[in-house]
Amino acid sequence: MATLLLRLAGPMQAWGTTSRFDERDSGMEPSKSGVIGLISAALGRDRSLPVDDLAALRMAVRVDREGLLMRDYQTATGVLLATGKPDHKRTVVSPRFYLSDAVFLVGLEGGRALLDTIQSALKKPVWPLALGRKAMPPSLPVWLPEGVQDADLLSVLHNWPRLAASRVEQRGQPLRLMLEHPSEGAVRLDQPAGPFAERRFGPRFIKPEVIHVPDQTQA
Repeated sequence: MATLLLRLAGPMQAWGTTSRFDERDSGMEPSKSGVIGLISAALGRDRSLPVDDLAALRMAVRVDREGLLMRDYQTATGVLLATGKPDHKRTVVSPRFYLSDAVFLVGLEGGRALLDTIQSALKKPVWPLALGRKAMPPSLPVWLPEGVQDADLLSVLHNWPRLAASRVEQRGQPLRLMLEHPSEGAVRLDQPAGPFAERRFGPRFIKPEVIHVPDQTQA
């Protein structure tokens, strides 16, 4: 097994998994469906194509800098009614949640050949990459030099240098680690269960841990 590392850093990120109707949520760390969607964009894989090979990768997220949960509003007019006709006199307010100034180190564990292919695609993506929503591009390259390691997921995330300094109020504290587990932990409904065009997602277990990684960065 090998591990591929991704750096997800940007002024705004949004990793929603439970959005309904007009409100759009965001989790406090990247969702697996969002990360697989980003990789699919890099590979140029159409939304109608299967993503079984990508979904089979085991994922973990190390939170190098916690994001601040923020809320914005968007408006839309001409919303469709139950009859299928637009109502041009109605304006809908849509709350949108997102993370501000977060930095994540994402690890994906699987076969070396597939991970090498993904790494090459991240360097020269077919389609633009986004951190959960199209309007939220990364501020730094997603790929990392030597980002494919011949080691297991947990070992790589324990040993890789921190990507960013913690916030002042969190300095000296361990980092959160969200590790995919076969049978233990909290349930997340972000496991792709078909092509993205079908919008089918199943459950997976996430086991939270904390790890100590020396902070050699500068704020």
